[in-house]
Amino acid sequence: MLPKHPHQPGDGWVDCACGHRHWGLHGAAGLLLVRRDPDGRAEAVVLQHRAEWSHHGGTWGIPGGARQPDESAESAALREAHEEAGIDAASVAVRSSSVLEHPDWSYTTVLADELVPVHPVVTDAESDEIRWVPLGEVAALPLLPAFAEAWPKLRAGL
Repeated sequence: MLPKHPHQPGDGWVDCACGHRHWGLHGAAGLLLVRRDPDGRAEAVVLQHRAEWSHHGGTWGIPGGARQPDESAESAALREAHEEAGIDAASVAVRSSSVLEHPDWSYTTVLADELVPVHPVVTDAESDEIRWVPLGEVAALPLLPAFAEAWPKLRAGL
């Protein structure tokens, strides 16, 4: 059985003025890792199939999670991608970020390019599967609701 991570200072729910609960006392961040073809065109992204027991379990999204106190969104996204998918920060190049702002919380999607071949794997109990998904197949998956809403804009920015 894969391990669950120990409780961290940033772990917890925020009851947001938008009417929803969000994970991450200091916000949250995730890594959208992109594989490009030899001409530099985006062709696939790493996605995480969330474990059934998790919030929005059974959906697909990006590796990510709660930011820790005083942790940058970029650092949090890279840490979470390593914890959940075994992605080494040295194997990616951060390109940009996109922030979803709520009244009491935020989520930052950090976009990065694969520098050397990355072979993501399930490394903890939060995932049922982690894999490269061709861009044309992403929208056909049952996506995490917030990721589904953000995907068209994120894809356009790749």
